Amino acid sequence: MKRQVQKRLGMTLLLAVLLTACTSTSKQPEGFEVETETPSGVQIRPTPDTSKAALALLSKARSAAKAGKLDVAESQLERALRIEPRNAVLWHYMAKLRLYQGRLEQAAGLAAKSNSLDKGDRQLRADNWRIIAHARYQKGDRAGADAAQQQVDKLTR
Repeated sequence: MKRQVQKRLGMTLLLAVLLTACTSTSKQPEGFEVETETPSGVQIRPTPDTSKAALALLSKARSAAKAGKLDVAESQLERALRIEPRNAVLWHYMAKLRLYQGRLEQAAGLAAKSNSLDKGDRQLRADNWRIIAHARYQKGDRAGADAAQQQVDKLTR
């Protein structure tokens, strides 16, 4: 029973993440309406120079996650990353997927990679640090989780 509740909560979290991956801007294709909000209510979006192909794959990943096809969502995100390997937002969403999958080391590593590619988006960096904090906490590294949370606090002041 506890496992079912955890799985349902995890699926809800993943769906919220992937369903809300980004919002449409004037430079994104029409009909691409995927959004995500950080705890502060700020939306994390792909940069305006994100290619139409990567946006389409992100949209497909969203649809797959909504249908419960996490393996398909994963493959779509991987394809988007092959197209744009320096896109910090795509790495961020892959980190969130890995966190949901329980692949904690990968989640933290991908969030760190996203931060290394980021070009000044404080909310993106803060959300990446939240992923790192959560992964560390789940692994039992409370001191590491606290240190990551301090980074979040610095970025969101």
